[in-house]
Amino acid sequence: MKDENKYSDIIDMPHHVSGKHPPLGRDSLAAQFSPFAALSGYDEIVSETYRETAERPELDEDEKLRLSDRLSLVLEHLNERPVISVKYFVKDRKKDGGKFVTCEGVVKRFDGYDGTIYMENGTRIRACDVYGIKGEIISAYFEDE
Repeated sequence: MKDENKYSDIIDMPHHVSGKHPPLGRDSLAAQFSPFAALSGYDEIVSETYRETAERPELDEDEKLRLSDRLSLVLEHLNERPVISVKYFVKDRKKDGGKFVTCEGVVKRFDGYDGTIYMENGTRIRACDVYGIKGEIISAYFEDE
């Protein structure tokens, strides 16, 4: 059998059109053959690449002392349950850097052994990640607030 006669039995038959399903449009047909359709997670990877993170700044000794004084003041007045606002740095899990987060609430306790501040709302903040502490109690004792 020659190659030119291979499909001679069906070559002149009419094209089948379904009576149940409407034909696909051009865009739908093209989408079936999209080059990245098989790459699951492609969009997430692209958006992750462009997501920006902040670099962790280094505090000088004066700033560290200033924060330590403010934290000590809050701890001295724990029984008064002062509401404070703590700005701290959270390291990003996927890339270098991180972001600053602010938590407002009442300090439940401070663990001096591992340097962790426990807030009543369940937030745990490492003291070494703190970059600012504000609140009425701070303003009452420090003029620069």
